Amino acid sequence: FFLSLKLEKKTKGKLQKQICQVVLDHFEKQYTAELGDAWSSVRDVLTSPWCWQHALLLNRFSQCPGLESSLAEQGYHPAFPAALPYLPAAFRCYIRKTPGRFPAQKHQPGKLKEYYLLNAASLLPVLTLEVKDGEDVLDLCAAPGGKSVAILQCACPGRFHCNEYDDLRSRWLEQTIESFIPDALINFIMVSKLDGRQIGDLQPEFYDKVLVDAPCSNDRSWLFSADPQQAVLRLLQRKELSSLQFQLLRSAIKALRPGGSLVYSTCTLSKAENSDVISLILDSCRNVMPVDISEMARGVSQQFTFCSGMQQHELLVLPEKGRPWGPMYVAKLKKMSSS
Repeated sequence: FFLSLKLEKKTKGKLQKQICQVVLDHFEKQYTAELGDAWSSVRDVLTSPWCWQHALLLNRFSQCPGLESSLAEQGYHPAFPAALPYLPAAFRCYIRKTPGRFPAQKHQPGKLKEYYLLNAASLLPVLTLEVKDGEDVLDLCAAPGGKSVAILQCACPGRFHCNEYDDLRSRWLEQTIESFIPDALINFIMVSKLDGRQIGDLQPEFYDKVLVDAPCSNDRSWLFSADPQQAVLRLLQRKELSSLQFQLLRSAIKALRPGGSLVYSTCTLSKAENSDVISLILDSCRNVMPVDISEMARGVSQQFTFCSGMQQHELLVLPEKGRPWGPMYVAKLKKMSSS
């Protein structure tokens, strides 16, 4: 016990030093204004990596006898209640109350991984999208690939297009797919490196479902930017992100068939990149309407803490002690049938 206490102190000291003060000061100002009293408990979690947790998404394509019972022995339980409006039987994700990291599996060519480690909140966009077998699906900003893998745990799309513009991230995406998806299925997946803003014009009205997990200011990793100059640059560029997000959404709407739906998500708390972008889209695109996702939010309210005062078509997961998931913003829109 004393050894683990000593180790924790050492880890705390080490991680504490790495918090980037420039970013923290910026967040302090912005999020005190946007989140009010909720910010202090959110800040406590975001600045304490030793209390962060990883969920395990099991891979239905890799049979691993005994994994679930071994997880149960270690205090893990299913993350999502069976009563959710959409929870496919093959979709299995485990979390536990106490922090601690399950060992990650290394990429081995020709061998499928048994589970994917992730922040449990990042699965909410996938469950909100409600993909069904045979639907044509586009994951517009797909790297590193966790949400693409999660979509394939839910259903077998007719066509599945995973796109990632950034070269390095695109390679990462390909490796993730190779690590989790059997060859027979990989043939149905198209991986591209297109500019997401142009896909709508290249493939108009082509997809039933589109996921836009947009590039955003990643609050967790930005807080630990080792290089203060890089942090200052990021904060300056932060203002331009909402314009990119808006353009990606416009493109996604064009790529959707009438009657199709899209989910927009980010891993930032920033209102400018979340609600404001969605409001702008709803104001400027006459052919989309918001979809109420409050039933799903209620269904997972035991596992996640949500920001109050959100509209029915959106939710924002706030990290909290004991529920350190998020930040994760999710909004759902539907394209109207052409009259």
